[in-house]
Formats: sequence, structure tokens, C-alpha cells
Amino acid sequence: MANHQSAIKRHRQSLKNRARNNHYRRTVKTFMGKALAAAEAGSKEAPELLKKAISVVDKVVGKGILPKNRGSRLVSRLGSQLHSLKG
Repeated sequence: MANHQSAIKRHRQSLKNRARNNHYRRTVKTFMGKALAAAEAGSKEAPELLKKAISVVDKVVGKGILPKNRGSRLVSRLGSQLHSLKG
């Protein structure tokens, strides 16, 4: 464990940031899964869920939690999966 006050504070901050980042990553996975499940089921809600999933990914990328290229890759793959299920 750290011995200096600044190191102790930095450790506390890193734990809070890690918890927050994990929350946002799980949220991205949840919304992507919901959109894909709706598309597989042929639900009419699939386009709205796709928009929401893209919005969540963009928000997380904007916060710097996910890299920009990874976010665009996730959106692209999700869109192509949904498109392949339609046709």
C-alpha cells in the first residue's frame, strides 16, 4: 500500500475511476445486446434500440473510456449484424 498522502489519494481516485469506467463499459454491452436481440427476434423496436446503442457508444467514446476507433468499430459491426439479419 502507498505511504504518502498523495499516493493514497491517487489510489482512491483510481478505484473510483475504474468502477465508473466498468459501469460505462457494461452499459455499452447491455445496449448492444438488446439491439441485437431485438433484431434477431424481428422486433419493430430494433431501429430505436440501434439508435440508442449508437448513442451510448458515442457518449462513452466522448468520455474517453473507449478509444475512438474501437467505438466506431463497435457501431459498424452492430449495424452490419442488424442489416444482415434484416435481409
